[in-house]
Amino acid sequence: MTKYLSAILKKLATAMEIFIAFLLAVGIILLSARLTLDLIHIPNLEVSPNYEDLLENCFNLIIGVELIRMVYTHRPGTVFEVLLFAIARQVIIEHGSPLNSLIGVVAIAVLFATRKFLFCEFDEAEKILFRATQKVFLVNRLIHVNIPFEEGDTLRDVIVRQLDKHQEDVGVGACAYFSNLGLRVAKMHKGEISRVEVIRSIK
Repeated sequence: MTKYLSAILKKLATAMEIFIAFLLAVGIILLSARLTLDLIHIPNLEVSPNYEDLLENCFNLIIGVELIRMVYTHRPGTVFEVLLFAIARQVIIEHGSPLNSLIGVVAIAVLFATRKFLFCEFDEAEKILFRATQKVFLVNRLIHVNIPFEEGDTLRDVIVRQLDKHQEDVGVGACAYFSNLGLRVAKMHKGEISRVEVIRSIK
């Protein structure tokens, strides 16, 4: 019972995230359209929006876009980007004291250092599910990866050959690694691989 309840809650949470991201996207589109219409007032510095209003609104919209990405991708990098834009907005728009600006610059430097030295190769990865019978050359073209293959190979052929090479058992969860990507057995049917997950590093 607990297992089924957990699965339902997970699906519900995913649906709610997508719905909230959709609402945010609609709001950003409407605000962008309004901002576009307001551009005719820019030459007149006495009327809103002036240049500073335009800059602030653009930063807010960019942060909104990054929030949408953070909601539906669940990648560490999207959190980094939201924080980066939020701090940059504070430094550029608010015109605070030199000390506050310095703190903002140091915070940005710390974010970059964290991204460079503490993120692992597959911390930021895109996972795409394919049928095991999908031809490798089509997968390479579709998602712009370079999975090594022989003519006519399917994803199943490649992952089985790689697992045999390393003397690993073929089963759900088994992985074959290449440069900047991995193949994972996502599902099996009647003893054969039916779904393969391509895990691509997007650093």
